Amino acid sequence: MVVIQNPVDLICHTSKSRFFLEVKSKKSKSMGSFTTSSILLFLFLSVVTSLPLSTNSRWIVDDRGRRVKLACVNWASHMEPVLAEGLSKQPMDTIAKRIVSMGFNCIRFTWPLYLITNDSLALLTVRQSFQRLNLLESIAGIQANNPSIIDTVVSSLGVNNVMVILDNHISNPGWCCSNLDGNGFFGDKYFNPDLWITGLTRMATLFNGVTNVVGMSLRNEPRGPKQNVIDWFKYMQKGAEAVHSANPNVVVILSGLSFGRDLSFIQNQQVKLTFSGKLVFEAHWYGFSDGQTTWVNDNPNEVCGRVATYMLRTSGYLVDQGYPLFIGEFGIDQSGTNVNGNRYINCFLGVAAELDLDWALWTLVGSYYLRDGVVGLNEYYGVMDYNWCGARNSSFIQRISALQSPFRGPGLLEAKPHKVIFHPLTGLCITVKSLVHPLLLGPCTESYPWSYSPQKTLVVVVNGTHFCLQTDAFGTSVKLDIFCTYLNSKWEMISDSKMHLSAKLRDGKSICLDVASDNTIITNDCKCISKDNTCDPSSQWFKLVDSTRRSTRVERSLLQYLPGKGSVPNHLVG
Repeated sequence: MVVIQNPVDLICHTSKSRFFLEVKSKKSKSMGSFTTSSILLFLFLSVVTSLPLSTNSRWIVDDRGRRVKLACVNWASHMEPVLAEGLSKQPMDTIAKRIVSMGFNCIRFTWPLYLITNDSLALLTVRQSFQRLNLLESIAGIQANNPSIIDTVVSSLGVNNVMVILDNHISNPGWCCSNLDGNGFFGDKYFNPDLWITGLTRMATLFNGVTNVVGMSLRNEPRGPKQNVIDWFKYMQKGAEAVHSANPNVVVILSGLSFGRDLSFIQNQQVKLTFSGKLVFEAHWYGFSDGQTTWVNDNPNEVCGRVATYMLRTSGYLVDQGYPLFIGEFGIDQSGTNVNGNRYINCFLGVAAELDLDWALWTLVGSYYLRDGVVGLNEYYGVMDYNWCGARNSSFIQRISALQSPFRGPGLLEAKPHKVIFHPLTGLCITVKSLVHPLLLGPCTESYPWSYSPQKTLVVVVNGTHFCLQTDAFGTSVKLDIFCTYLNSKWEMISDSKMHLSAKLRDGKSICLDVASDNTIITNDCKCISKDNTCDPSSQWFKLVDSTRRSTRVERSLLQYLPGKGSVPNHLVG
Protein backbone atom coordinates (compact mmCIF):
# COMPACT_ATOMS: atom_id res chain seq x y z
CA MET A 1 0.00 0.00 0.00
CA VAL A 2 1.29 3.45 -0.98
CA VAL A 3 0.59 6.45 1.25
CA ILE A 4 0.41 9.88 -0.37
CA GLN A 5 1.19 12.83 1.86
CA ASN A 6 -0.86 15.95 1.38
CA PRO A 7 0.73 17.48 -1.77
CA VAL A 8 -0.21 21.03 -0.91
CA ASP A 9 -0.22 20.78 2.88
CA LEU A 10 -3.09 23.22 3.24
CA ILE A 11 -4.89 23.92 6.47
CA CYS A 12 -8.56 24.79 6.13
CA HIS A 13 -9.63 27.62 8.34
CA THR A 14 -13.29 26.66 8.32
CA SER A 15 -15.83 26.70 11.05
CA LYS A 16 -16.30 23.44 12.85
CA SER A 17 -19.81 24.40 13.94
CA ARG A 18 -22.54 21.98 12.92
CA PHE A 19 -26.29 21.87 12.83
CA PHE A 20 -27.37 18.95 14.99
CA LEU A 21 -30.85 17.57 14.53
CA GLU A 22 -32.61 15.72 17.29
CA VAL A 23 -32.52 11.93 17.07
CA LYS A 24 -34.73 9.53 18.97
CA SER A 25 -31.95 8.08 21.05
CA LYS A 26 -30.84 10.34 23.89
CA LYS A 27 -27.44 8.77 23.75
CA SER A 28 -24.99 10.32 21.30
CA LYS A 29 -23.74 7.67 18.93
CA SER A 30 -20.24 7.61 17.56
CA MET A 31 -19.16 6.68 14.06
CA GLY A 32 -18.35 3.18 15.24
CA SER A 33 -22.00 2.45 16.00
CA PHE A 34 -23.38 2.72 12.48
CA THR A 35 -23.01 0.36 9.57
CA THR A 36 -21.86 1.68 6.22
CA SER A 37 -25.22 0.80 4.68
CA SER A 38 -27.30 2.54 7.36
CA ILE A 39 -25.34 5.76 6.93
CA LEU A 40 -26.61 6.04 3.36
CA LEU A 41 -30.15 6.53 4.63
CA PHE A 42 -29.22 9.35 6.97
CA LEU A 43 -27.06 11.01 4.35
CA PHE A 44 -30.05 12.11 2.33
CA LEU A 45 -32.88 12.96 4.73
CA SER A 46 -34.35 16.14 3.33
CA VAL A 47 -36.80 18.98 3.44
CA VAL A 48 -36.81 19.68 -0.32
CA THR A 49 -40.23 20.65 -1.72
CA SER A 50 -41.88 20.39 -5.17
CA LEU A 51 -40.73 16.80 -5.50
CA PRO A 52 -40.89 14.06 -6.73
CA LEU A 53 -39.61 14.50 -10.26
CA SER A 54 -41.11 13.06 -13.42
CA THR A 55 -40.66 13.57 -17.16
CA ASN A 56 -42.58 15.63 -19.70
CA SER A 57 -41.34 14.76 -23.18
CA ARG A 58 -37.60 15.54 -23.16
CA TRP A 59 -37.72 17.51 -19.92
CA ILE A 60 -37.40 16.52 -16.26
CA VAL A 61 -40.06 18.40 -14.29
CA ASP A 62 -41.18 18.84 -10.68
CA ASP A 63 -44.63 18.01 -9.30
CA ARG A 64 -45.92 21.35 -10.60
CA GLY A 65 -44.80 20.63 -14.15
CA ARG A 66 -41.90 23.11 -14.08
CA ARG A 67 -38.59 22.13 -15.58
CA VAL A 68 -35.89 21.04 -13.13
CA LYS A 69 -32.45 21.06 -14.70
CA LEU A 70 -30.17 18.57 -13.02
CA ALA A 71 -26.80 20.26 -12.53
CA CYS A 72 -25.08 17.56 -10.51
CA VAL A 73 -21.64 16.59 -9.35
CA ASN A 74 -20.54 12.99 -8.78
CA TRP A 75 -19.70 12.02 -5.21
CA ALA A 76 -17.88 8.71 -5.03
CA SER A 77 -18.85 6.17 -2.39
CA HIS A 78 -18.18 2.98 -4.35
CA MET A 79 -14.53 2.54 -3.35
CA GLU A 80 -13.22 -0.07 -0.90
CA PRO A 81 -14.00 1.90 2.31
CA VAL A 82 -17.64 2.14 1.09
CA LEU A 83 -18.18 5.61 2.52
CA ALA A 84 -18.66 9.00 0.90
CA GLU A 85 -15.20 10.41 0.22
CA GLY A 86 -13.99 13.46 2.11
CA LEU A 87 -15.60 12.96 5.52
CA SER A 88 -12.14 12.68 7.06
CA LYS A 89 -11.27 16.09 5.63
CA GLN A 90 -14.26 18.30 6.39
CA PRO A 91 -17.50 18.34 8.38
CA MET A 92 -20.40 17.08 6.32
CA ASP A 93 -22.29 20.34 6.60
CA THR A 94 -19.30 22.23 5.25
CA ILE A 95 -19.12 19.92 2.24
CA ALA A 96 -22.84 20.26 1.57
CA LYS A 97 -22.67 24.04 1.69
CA ARG A 98 -19.74 24.05 -0.71
CA ILE A 99 -21.71 21.90 -3.14
CA VAL A 100 -24.47 24.49 -3.12
CA SER A 101 -22.10 27.47 -3.25
CA MET A 102 -20.57 26.09 -6.44
CA GLY A 103 -23.99 26.09 -8.08
CA PHE A 104 -24.79 22.37 -8.06
CA ASN A 105 -28.34 21.35 -7.17
CA CYS A 106 -27.79 17.60 -6.90
CA ILE A 107 -25.22 14.88 -6.47
CA ARG A 108 -24.87 11.61 -8.36
CA PHE A 109 -23.98 9.36 -5.46
CA THR A 110 -22.12 6.21 -6.49
CA TRP A 111 -22.58 2.98 -4.52
CA PRO A 112 -21.41 -0.63 -4.91
CA LEU A 113 -23.98 -3.42 -5.20
CA TYR A 114 -22.34 -5.52 -2.49
CA LEU A 115 -22.95 -2.76 0.05
CA ILE A 116 -26.62 -3.72 0.06
CA THR A 117 -26.43 -7.44 -0.84
CA ASN A 118 -23.35 -8.74 0.98
CA ASP A 119 -24.00 -8.93 4.73
CA SER A 120 -20.33 -9.26 5.62
CA LEU A 121 -19.78 -5.86 4.03
CA ALA A 122 -23.10 -4.18 4.78
CA LEU A 123 -22.92 -4.94 8.49
CA LEU A 124 -19.45 -3.48 8.97
CA THR A 125 -19.35 -0.31 11.03
CA VAL A 126 -17.49 2.63 9.56
CA ARG A 127 -14.65 2.04 11.99
CA GLN A 128 -14.43 -1.64 11.09
CA SER A 129 -14.50 -0.87 7.37
CA PHE A 130 -11.58 1.52 7.69
CA GLN A 131 -9.66 -0.64 10.15
CA ARG A 132 -9.69 -3.63 7.80
CA LEU A 133 -8.00 -1.39 5.19
CA ASN A 134 -5.57 0.06 7.77
CA LEU A 135 -6.87 3.58 7.11
CA LEU A 136 -6.11 4.79 10.63
CA GLU A 137 -5.48 8.41 9.67
CA SER A 138 -8.86 8.57 7.93
CA ILE A 139 -10.53 7.19 11.07
CA ALA A 140 -8.96 9.99 13.07
CA GLY A 141 -10.10 12.56 10.52
CA ILE A 142 -13.67 11.30 10.54
CA GLN A 143 -13.65 11.28 14.32
CA ALA A 144 -12.47 14.90 14.35
CA ASN A 145 -14.66 16.29 11.57
CA ASN A 146 -17.75 14.10 11.79
CA PRO A 147 -17.75 12.47 15.23
CA SER A 148 -21.48 11.87 15.26
CA ILE A 149 -22.13 10.83 11.71
CA ILE A 150 -25.92 10.68 11.86
CA ASP A 151 -26.29 14.15 13.37
CA THR A 152 -23.71 15.68 11.07
CA VAL A 153 -25.01 14.15 7.85
CA VAL A 154 -28.70 14.67 8.54
CA SER A 155 -28.00 18.37 8.93
CA SER A 156 -26.29 18.73 5.58
CA LEU A 157 -27.76 17.71 2.25
CA GLY A 158 -31.31 17.86 3.54
CA VAL A 159 -31.02 21.32 5.05
CA ASN A 160 -29.25 22.54 1.93
CA ASN A 161 -31.90 21.13 -0.44
CA VAL A 162 -29.51 19.06 -2.53
CA MET A 163 -31.17 16.41 -4.69
CA VAL A 164 -29.61 12.95 -4.95
CA ILE A 165 -29.35 10.40 -7.75
CA LEU A 166 -28.27 6.98 -6.53
CA ASP A 167 -25.93 5.40 -9.06
CA ASN A 168 -25.17 1.69 -8.86
CA HIS A 169 -21.63 2.19 -10.01
CA ILE A 170 -20.11 -1.25 -9.60
CA SER A 171 -20.70 -4.54 -7.73
CA ASN A 172 -17.40 -5.27 -5.97
CA PRO A 173 -16.14 -2.08 -4.25
CA GLY A 174 -13.17 -0.48 -5.98
CA TRP A 175 -12.13 1.83 -8.78
CA CYS A 176 -14.09 1.66 -12.02
CA CYS A 177 -13.99 0.90 -14.94
CA SER A 178 -12.41 -1.45 -17.47
CA ASN A 179 -13.68 -3.98 -19.98
CA LEU A 180 -12.25 -6.87 -17.95
CA ASP A 181 -12.92 -5.88 -14.34
CA GLY A 182 -15.72 -8.42 -13.91
CA ASN A 183 -18.29 -5.68 -13.21
CA GLY A 184 -19.10 -4.63 -16.75
CA PHE A 185 -22.13 -6.55 -17.97
CA PHE A 186 -24.79 -9.01 -16.95
CA GLY A 187 -23.21 -12.41 -16.32
CA ASP A 188 -19.73 -11.10 -15.55
CA LYS A 189 -17.91 -12.45 -12.48
CA TYR A 190 -19.29 -9.80 -10.13
CA PHE A 191 -22.48 -8.99 -12.02
CA ASN A 192 -25.20 -11.51 -11.27
CA PRO A 193 -28.44 -10.10 -12.77
CA ASP A 194 -30.70 -11.57 -10.08
CA LEU A 195 -28.52 -10.25 -7.26
CA TRP A 196 -28.44 -6.88 -9.02
CA ILE A 197 -32.24 -6.67 -9.12
CA THR A 198 -32.35 -7.66 -5.45
CA GLY A 199 -29.90 -4.88 -4.63
CA LEU A 200 -31.80 -2.28 -6.64
CA THR A 201 -35.02 -3.29 -4.91
CA ARG A 202 -33.46 -3.00 -1.46
CA MET A 203 -31.93 0.38 -2.23
CA ALA A 204 -35.13 1.74 -3.75
CA THR A 205 -37.08 0.51 -0.71
CA LEU A 206 -34.56 2.02 1.71
CA PHE A 207 -35.06 5.47 0.20
CA ASN A 208 -38.79 5.31 -0.40
CA GLY A 209 -40.09 8.43 1.31
CA VAL A 210 -36.73 10.21 1.42
CA THR A 211 -37.87 13.18 -0.61
CA ASN A 212 -34.68 14.46 -2.15
CA VAL A 213 -33.59 11.08 -3.48
CA VAL A 214 -35.08 11.85 -6.89
CA GLY A 215 -33.58 9.22 -9.18
CA MET A 216 -31.78 5.91 -9.49
CA SER A 217 -29.24 5.21 -12.20
CA LEU A 218 -29.51 1.46 -12.55
CA ARG A 219 -25.95 0.65 -13.59
CA ASN A 220 -22.89 2.65 -14.47
CA GLU A 221 -21.27 2.21 -17.91
CA PRO A 222 -22.35 -1.24 -19.21
CA ARG A 223 -19.35 -2.59 -21.12
CA GLY A 224 -17.08 -5.50 -21.91
CA PRO A 225 -17.02 -8.53 -24.20
CA LYS A 226 -20.40 -9.84 -23.04
CA GLN A 227 -22.35 -6.66 -23.74
CA ASN A 228 -25.25 -7.04 -26.17
CA VAL A 229 -28.51 -5.29 -26.93
CA ILE A 230 -30.78 -8.25 -26.19
CA ASP A 231 -29.60 -8.66 -22.60
CA TRP A 232 -29.51 -4.90 -22.11
CA PHE A 233 -33.23 -4.66 -22.84
CA LYS A 234 -34.04 -7.82 -20.89
CA TYR A 235 -32.40 -6.80 -17.65
CA MET A 236 -32.67 -3.01 -17.78
CA GLN A 237 -36.43 -3.33 -18.19
CA LYS A 238 -36.57 -5.78 -15.26
CA GLY A 239 -34.43 -3.49 -13.13
CA ALA A 240 -36.57 -0.46 -13.97
CA GLU A 241 -39.75 -2.31 -13.04
CA ALA A 242 -38.23 -3.49 -9.76
CA VAL A 243 -37.14 0.02 -8.78
CA HIS A 244 -40.47 1.58 -9.71
CA SER A 245 -42.39 -1.08 -7.80
CA ALA A 246 -40.32 -0.46 -4.67
CA ASN A 247 -40.18 3.34 -5.01
CA PRO A 248 -42.51 4.92 -7.60
CA ASN A 249 -41.27 8.42 -6.75
CA VAL A 250 -37.84 8.20 -8.37
CA VAL A 251 -37.02 8.57 -12.04
CA VAL A 252 -35.21 5.53 -13.44
CA ILE A 253 -32.07 6.27 -15.44
CA LEU A 254 -30.69 3.82 -17.99
CA SER A 255 -27.10 4.04 -19.23
CA GLY A 256 -26.02 2.98 -22.71
CA LEU A 257 -23.51 0.38 -23.85
CA SER A 258 -19.78 0.87 -24.50
CA PHE A 259 -19.05 2.73 -21.24
CA GLY A 260 -22.30 4.67 -21.51
CA ARG A 261 -21.55 6.13 -24.92
CA ASP A 262 -23.95 4.18 -27.13
CA LEU A 263 -27.73 4.43 -26.99
CA SER A 264 -28.18 4.24 -30.75
CA PHE A 265 -30.13 0.99 -30.46
CA ILE A 266 -33.09 2.84 -28.89
CA GLN A 267 -33.86 4.10 -32.42
CA ASN A 268 -34.75 0.56 -33.44
CA GLN A 269 -36.42 -0.74 -30.27
CA GLN A 270 -38.03 1.22 -27.47
CA VAL A 271 -37.84 0.41 -23.78
CA LYS A 272 -41.15 -1.16 -22.75
CA LEU A 273 -42.31 -0.42 -19.21
CA THR A 274 -45.62 -0.71 -17.39
CA PHE A 275 -45.28 2.85 -16.09
CA SER A 276 -44.69 6.19 -17.78
CA GLY A 277 -43.30 9.61 -16.99
CA LYS A 278 -40.24 8.29 -15.14
CA LEU A 279 -37.74 7.18 -17.82
CA VAL A 280 -34.45 9.03 -18.39
CA PHE A 281 -31.50 7.91 -20.52
CA GLU A 282 -27.87 8.43 -19.52
CA ALA A 283 -24.73 8.94 -21.60
CA HIS A 284 -21.09 9.64 -20.67
CA TRP A 285 -18.54 11.69 -22.60
CA TYR A 286 -14.90 12.43 -21.73
CA GLY A 287 -12.03 13.74 -23.83
CA PHE A 288 -10.27 10.38 -23.54
CA SER A 289 -13.46 8.72 -24.80
CA ASP A 290 -12.49 10.16 -28.18
CA GLY A 291 -8.91 8.88 -27.85
CA GLN A 292 -6.12 9.79 -25.44
CA THR A 293 -4.40 12.08 -27.96
CA THR A 294 -7.07 12.70 -30.60
CA TRP A 295 -7.54 16.33 -29.67
CA VAL A 296 -3.78 16.93 -29.74
CA ASN A 297 -2.93 15.10 -32.95
CA ASP A 298 -5.79 16.34 -35.14
CA ASN A 299 -7.28 19.72 -36.03
CA PRO A 300 -9.59 20.80 -33.18
CA ASN A 301 -12.37 21.96 -35.50
CA GLU A 302 -12.36 18.64 -37.32
CA VAL A 303 -12.29 16.64 -34.09
CA CYS A 304 -15.13 18.63 -32.53
CA GLY A 305 -17.26 18.21 -35.62
CA ARG A 306 -16.57 14.48 -35.73
CA VAL A 307 -17.15 13.66 -32.06
CA ALA A 308 -20.19 15.93 -31.75
CA THR A 309 -21.74 14.16 -34.74
CA TYR A 310 -21.02 10.81 -33.08
CA MET A 311 -22.63 11.95 -29.84
CA LEU A 312 -25.72 13.23 -31.63
CA ARG A 313 -26.03 9.97 -33.54
CA THR A 314 -25.56 7.68 -30.54
CA SER A 315 -27.36 9.56 -27.74
CA GLY A 316 -28.11 13.23 -28.46
CA TYR A 317 -30.85 12.30 -30.92
CA LEU A 318 -33.00 11.11 -27.99
CA VAL A 319 -34.04 14.65 -27.01
CA ASP A 320 -35.65 15.06 -30.44
CA GLN A 321 -37.54 11.82 -29.83
CA GLY A 322 -38.99 13.14 -26.59
CA TYR A 323 -36.67 11.56 -23.99
CA PRO A 324 -34.64 13.34 -21.31
CA LEU A 325 -30.90 12.75 -21.73
CA PHE A 326 -28.67 12.96 -18.66
CA ILE A 327 -24.91 13.22 -19.18
CA GLY A 328 -24.00 11.23 -16.07
CA GLU A 329 -20.26 11.84 -16.38
CA PHE A 330 -17.99 14.36 -18.06
CA GLY A 331 -14.96 16.23 -16.80
CA ILE A 332 -11.35 17.26 -17.20
CA ASP A 333 -8.07 17.46 -15.32
CA GLN A 334 -8.66 20.74 -13.51
CA SER A 335 -4.98 21.51 -13.15
CA GLY A 336 -5.31 22.81 -16.72
CA THR A 337 -2.26 20.94 -18.00
CA ASN A 338 -3.98 18.34 -20.19
CA VAL A 339 -4.26 19.75 -23.72
CA ASN A 340 -6.46 16.90 -24.90
CA GLY A 341 -8.96 17.57 -22.12
CA ASN A 342 -8.81 21.34 -22.46
CA ARG A 343 -9.76 21.19 -26.13
CA TYR A 344 -12.47 18.60 -25.59
CA ILE A 345 -14.25 20.54 -22.84
CA ASN A 346 -14.85 23.55 -25.10
CA CYS A 347 -16.55 21.30 -27.63
CA PHE A 348 -18.52 19.48 -24.94
CA LEU A 349 -19.81 22.67 -23.32
CA GLY A 350 -20.96 23.94 -26.71
CA VAL A 351 -22.97 20.79 -27.36
CA ALA A 352 -24.34 20.64 -23.80
CA ALA A 353 -25.50 24.27 -24.04
CA GLU A 354 -27.02 23.82 -27.48
CA LEU A 355 -29.05 20.77 -26.36
CA ASP A 356 -29.66 22.22 -22.86
CA LEU A 357 -28.84 18.85 -21.30
CA ASP A 358 -29.03 17.67 -17.70
CA TRP A 359 -25.64 16.52 -16.41
CA ALA A 360 -23.33 15.39 -13.62
CA LEU A 361 -19.71 16.50 -13.51
CA TRP A 362 -16.96 14.06 -12.49
CA THR A 363 -16.17 14.68 -9.66
CA LEU A 364 -16.65 16.40 -6.30
CA VAL A 365 -13.80 14.38 -4.78
CA GLY A 366 -10.59 16.23 -3.98
CA SER A 367 -8.79 13.15 -2.66
CA TYR A 368 -9.61 9.53 -1.84
CA TYR A 369 -9.28 7.54 1.35
CA LEU A 370 -7.89 4.72 -0.79
CA ARG A 371 -7.78 4.19 -4.54
CA ASP A 372 -5.96 1.40 -6.37
CA GLY A 373 -3.83 0.70 -3.29
CA VAL A 374 -2.83 4.35 -2.83
CA VAL A 375 -3.84 6.10 0.38
CA GLY A 376 -4.74 9.78 -0.03
CA LEU A 377 -4.64 9.86 -3.84
CA ASN A 378 -5.10 13.37 -5.23
CA GLU A 379 -8.01 13.56 -7.72
CA TYR A 380 -7.17 16.14 -10.36
CA TYR A 381 -10.63 15.83 -11.91
CA GLY A 382 -12.13 16.93 -8.56
CA VAL A 383 -13.79 20.30 -8.12
CA MET A 384 -12.64 20.26 -4.48
CA ASP A 385 -8.97 20.69 -3.68
CA TYR A 386 -6.97 17.97 -1.91
CA ASN A 387 -8.12 18.95 1.59
CA TRP A 388 -11.68 19.71 0.48
CA CYS A 389 -11.12 23.31 1.58
CA GLY A 390 -12.48 24.97 -1.54
CA ALA A 391 -12.62 24.88 -5.32
CA ARG A 392 -9.60 23.39 -7.05
CA ASN A 393 -10.16 25.64 -10.07
CA SER A 394 -12.63 28.49 -9.53
CA SER A 395 -12.49 29.56 -13.18
CA PHE A 396 -13.83 26.17 -14.21
CA ILE A 397 -16.78 26.59 -11.84
CA GLN A 398 -17.44 29.92 -13.56
CA ARG A 399 -17.34 28.24 -16.98
CA ILE A 400 -20.03 25.70 -16.16
CA SER A 401 -22.25 28.13 -14.26
CA ALA A 402 -24.21 29.12 -17.37
CA LEU A 403 -25.18 25.48 -17.83
CA GLN A 404 -26.42 25.12 -14.25
CA SER A 405 -29.66 26.94 -15.12
CA PRO A 406 -32.07 25.95 -17.90
CA PHE A 407 -32.14 27.90 -21.14
CA ARG A 408 -35.63 26.66 -21.89
CA GLY A 409 -38.31 24.22 -20.78
CA PRO A 410 -41.81 24.25 -19.27
CA GLY A 411 -42.63 26.55 -16.40
CA LEU A 412 -39.79 29.05 -16.80
CA LEU A 413 -40.35 32.79 -16.56
CA GLU A 414 -40.62 32.73 -20.29
CA ALA A 415 -39.72 35.22 -22.99
CA LYS A 416 -40.36 34.69 -26.68
CA PRO A 417 -38.02 32.09 -28.25
CA HIS A 418 -34.69 33.68 -29.05
CA LYS A 419 -30.96 32.98 -29.18
CA VAL A 420 -28.15 33.64 -26.77
CA ILE A 421 -24.58 33.66 -28.08
CA PHE A 422 -22.64 31.36 -25.78
CA HIS A 423 -18.83 31.30 -25.49
CA PRO A 424 -17.71 27.88 -24.16
CA LEU A 425 -14.14 28.93 -23.30
CA THR A 426 -15.40 31.37 -20.66
CA GLY A 427 -18.91 30.10 -19.99
CA LEU A 428 -20.20 33.62 -20.74
CA CYS A 429 -22.52 35.08 -23.38
CA ILE A 430 -22.42 38.17 -25.57
CA THR A 431 -24.17 40.97 -23.71
CA VAL A 432 -25.20 44.47 -24.70
CA LYS A 433 -24.58 47.03 -22.01
CA SER A 434 -25.91 49.89 -24.14
CA LEU A 435 -26.08 50.92 -27.77
CA VAL A 436 -22.94 53.05 -27.49
CA HIS A 437 -20.70 50.70 -25.52
CA PRO A 438 -18.73 47.82 -27.04
CA LEU A 439 -20.35 44.41 -26.88
CA LEU A 440 -18.87 42.31 -24.08
CA LEU A 441 -18.94 38.84 -22.67
CA GLY A 442 -21.03 38.67 -19.51
CA PRO A 443 -23.32 36.36 -17.55
CA CYS A 444 -25.72 34.50 -19.81
CA THR A 445 -28.57 35.52 -17.51
CA GLU A 446 -27.95 39.08 -18.69
CA SER A 447 -27.80 38.24 -22.39
CA TYR A 448 -30.07 40.29 -24.61
CA PRO A 449 -32.39 38.16 -26.81
CA TRP A 450 -30.96 37.73 -30.30
CA SER A 451 -32.60 36.36 -33.41
CA TYR A 452 -30.82 34.74 -36.34
CA SER A 453 -32.60 35.66 -39.54
CA PRO A 454 -32.84 33.67 -42.77
CA GLN A 455 -30.54 36.33 -44.22
CA LYS A 456 -27.92 35.25 -41.63
CA THR A 457 -28.06 38.46 -39.64
CA LEU A 458 -27.88 38.49 -35.85
CA VAL A 459 -30.55 40.94 -34.74
CA VAL A 460 -31.73 42.54 -31.52
CA VAL A 461 -34.95 44.57 -31.43
CA VAL A 462 -35.22 47.66 -29.23
CA ASN A 463 -38.54 49.50 -29.11
CA GLY A 464 -39.46 48.14 -32.54
CA THR A 465 -36.12 49.06 -34.15
CA HIS A 466 -33.96 46.24 -35.51
CA PHE A 467 -30.23 46.45 -34.85
CA CYS A 468 -27.84 43.94 -36.36
CA LEU A 469 -24.38 42.77 -35.39
CA GLN A 470 -21.81 44.27 -37.73
CA THR A 471 -18.06 44.49 -38.22
CA ASP A 472 -16.13 47.27 -39.95
CA ALA A 473 -12.49 46.22 -39.79
CA PHE A 474 -10.13 43.45 -38.76
CA GLY A 475 -9.12 43.59 -35.07
CA THR A 476 -11.77 46.11 -34.02
CA SER A 477 -14.87 45.88 -31.87
CA VAL A 478 -18.10 44.76 -33.46
CA LYS A 479 -21.08 47.09 -33.23
CA LEU A 480 -24.85 47.28 -33.62
CA ASP A 481 -26.26 49.08 -36.67
CA ILE A 482 -29.58 49.50 -38.47
CA PHE A 483 -28.08 48.96 -41.94
CA CYS A 484 -28.07 45.18 -42.25
CA THR A 485 -27.85 44.40 -45.97
CA TYR A 486 -24.07 44.40 -46.38
CA LEU A 487 -21.80 41.37 -46.18
CA ASN A 488 -20.30 42.67 -42.95
CA SER A 489 -23.68 42.00 -41.31
CA LYS A 490 -24.05 38.41 -42.57
CA TRP A 491 -22.78 35.84 -40.06
CA GLU A 492 -22.37 32.18 -40.96
CA MET A 493 -21.45 29.21 -38.79
CA ILE A 494 -18.36 27.83 -40.50
CA SER A 495 -15.72 25.13 -39.96
CA ASP A 496 -16.38 21.51 -39.07
CA SER A 497 -17.09 22.47 -35.46
CA LYS A 498 -19.93 24.78 -36.54
CA MET A 499 -18.80 27.18 -33.84
CA HIS A 500 -17.07 29.92 -35.83
CA LEU A 501 -19.27 32.94 -36.59
CA SER A 502 -17.81 34.43 -39.75
CA ALA A 503 -18.63 37.50 -41.83
CA LYS A 504 -16.94 39.32 -44.71
CA LEU A 505 -15.54 42.81 -44.68
CA ARG A 506 -16.47 45.17 -47.47
CA ASP A 507 -13.28 44.15 -49.32
CA GLY A 508 -14.40 40.52 -49.27
CA LYS A 509 -11.98 39.31 -46.58
CA SER A 510 -13.45 36.70 -44.21
CA ILE A 511 -13.11 37.32 -40.47
CA CYS A 512 -14.46 35.60 -37.35
CA LEU A 513 -15.86 36.76 -34.04
CA ASP A 514 -13.23 36.68 -31.30
CA VAL A 515 -12.75 37.90 -27.73
CA ALA A 516 -10.18 40.46 -26.63
CA SER A 517 -8.34 40.24 -23.31
CA ASP A 518 -10.88 42.62 -21.70
CA ASN A 519 -13.79 40.45 -22.91
CA THR A 520 -14.70 42.89 -25.67
CA ILE A 521 -16.15 41.20 -28.76
CA ILE A 522 -13.88 41.83 -31.75
CA THR A 523 -13.08 40.22 -35.11
CA ASN A 524 -9.89 38.50 -36.20
CA ASP A 525 -8.59 36.10 -38.81
CA CYS A 526 -10.44 32.80 -38.47
CA LYS A 527 -8.35 30.25 -36.54
CA CYS A 528 -7.72 26.58 -37.34
CA ILE A 529 -9.81 26.48 -40.50
CA SER A 530 -7.02 24.57 -42.24
CA LYS A 531 -5.68 21.14 -41.24
CA ASP A 532 -3.36 22.66 -38.61
CA ASN A 533 -3.37 20.65 -35.36
CA THR A 534 -1.18 23.05 -33.36
CA CYS A 535 -3.62 25.96 -33.26
CA ASP A 536 -6.29 26.65 -30.65
CA PRO A 537 -9.61 28.02 -31.95
CA SER A 538 -11.35 28.16 -28.58
CA SER A 539 -11.49 31.95 -28.25
CA GLN A 540 -13.47 32.01 -31.51
CA TRP A 541 -15.90 29.22 -30.67
CA PHE A 542 -19.47 30.41 -30.10
CA LYS A 543 -22.80 28.61 -29.99
CA LEU A 544 -26.18 30.05 -30.93
CA VAL A 545 -28.31 28.56 -28.15
CA ASP A 546 -32.11 28.49 -28.23
CA SER A 547 -33.58 30.09 -25.13
CA THR A 548 -36.88 31.18 -23.62
CA ARG A 549 -35.26 32.50 -20.45
CA ARG A 550 -36.22 36.10 -19.76
CA SER A 551 -33.58 38.77 -19.17
CA THR A 552 -34.73 42.23 -18.12
CA ARG A 553 -31.56 43.79 -16.75
CA VAL A 554 -29.98 44.39 -20.14
CA GLU A 555 -33.32 45.46 -21.59
CA ARG A 556 -33.51 48.25 -19.00
CA SER A 557 -29.97 49.40 -19.75
CA LEU A 558 -30.76 49.73 -23.45
CA LEU A 559 -33.89 51.75 -22.81
CA GLN A 560 -31.84 54.70 -21.61
CA TYR A 561 -31.12 55.50 -25.25
CA LEU A 562 -34.74 55.33 -26.45
CA PRO A 563 -37.07 58.31 -26.94
CA GLY A 564 -38.01 59.79 -23.61
CA LYS A 565 -35.05 58.09 -21.95
CA GLY A 566 -32.12 59.58 -23.83
CA SER A 567 -30.71 60.05 -27.32
CA VAL A 568 -30.10 57.21 -29.71
CA PRO A 569 -26.59 57.59 -31.15
CA ASN A 570 -26.50 59.18 -34.59
CA HIS A 571 -24.87 56.19 -36.30
CA LEU A 572 -27.82 54.05 -35.17
CA VAL A 573 -30.47 56.29 -36.72
CA GLY A 574 -28.71 57.00 -39.99
